[in-house]
Amino acid sequence: MAPGTLPPLRVAVIADIHANLAALEACLDSVDEAGVDEVWCLGDVVGYGPDPNACAELVRERCSLCLAGNHDLAVLGELEVEAFSESAAAAVTWTKDVIGEAALEFLGGLEPAGQRDGVDLCHASPRDPIWEYVLTREQAGECLDVQSERICLIGHSHVALFFTRADGERGNVRGAQAADGSLIDVSAGRWLVNPGSVGQPRDGDPRAAWLALDADAGTALFQRVPYEIEKTAEAITAAGLPKPLADRLFLGQ
Repeated sequence: MAPGTLPPLRVAVIADIHANLAALEACLDSVDEAGVDEVWCLGDVVGYGPDPNACAELVRERCSLCLAGNHDLAVLGELEVEAFSESAAAAVTWTKDVIGEAALEFLGGLEPAGQRDGVDLCHASPRDPIWEYVLTREQAGECLDVQSERICLIGHSHVALFFTRADGERGNVRGAQAADGSLIDVSAGRWLVNPGSVGQPRDGDPRAAWLALDADAGTALFQRVPYEIEKTAEAITAAGLPKPLADRLFLGQ
């Protein structure tokens, strides 16, 4: 494949599932209706939510590629919970108590960054695949400088957005939060694209998010999918997880 070209297929990109099975199932139903060739996951399969084992199994079955997120690594014991917020740390501890061997084995085989078909893939950013939240044009410009491929897909911030600049430029980074149905032309230039979060959106839209990357058209389409938030919220409360983790799902924050 020539440098800078898109993969010869139509890919569904998902990220930050966070053990929210209802949201993941809704996203995958939408993906099936769209008729994509592959599903790529940018990490954080577990954490925050009540269904780590079912989500890990479904991602293992459905995704041809999956990265490790910081919550996945924390559950594996590779990151200290002191680096997390109080509610996030409580969810990591709870997940460690309930997660099964099959899910641990799956998560243990993942890395926080990779490359596939001419596209860079990072859980967080090409500068720091585990921790960096890319939310500003300044940050994005520095990431665009270091990514090895023309297009880099990222997660971690739980915000559906994109940043871009023309080939050969060092400044003039453009970017925006992407609403449902936003369609961007990624056939030229350098791009940093976040599909948003499946299981815990933080961009003001509580619906689950995913991205359709279309090689033939040279486009990326941001999509949102409604799901049974009440079902996940009730399961979070029933599991004894912090109540704010349930409440925030209704707000998309």
